[in-house]
Amino acid sequence: MSLTPQQEDATRNELKQNFELANVTLDQVAADLSATSEHVQNVMQLDADRIEEPWILKAYFDSQIIKAGGQPIPYSALVGNPEHYWFLNGRFIKKGKLVE
Repeated sequence: MSLTPQQEDATRNELKQNFELANVTLDQVAADLSATSEHVQNVMQLDADRIEEPWILKAYFDSQIIKAGGQPIPYSALVGNPEHYWFLNGRFIKKGKLVE
């Protein structure tokens, strides 16, 4: 799935807003997802090694926000169940770890 430049901008902004709502540090995200802080930042900018990585980051932020009693900012492009997208590797997403 390719995103338009407008969708990319919106998704970057949505990831940033949800990162802030998750109230975790970049280092904590990196540790929890077996990545480096730099790699997490790259994924947040949609410069990921794999197309599934933004979905993993989305799920992580959502779970942190919900666990704290909050409500994540809705996403405009990362919507629905990623397992329903034929081009995404559901097994990779379920592992919940980012690639380095």
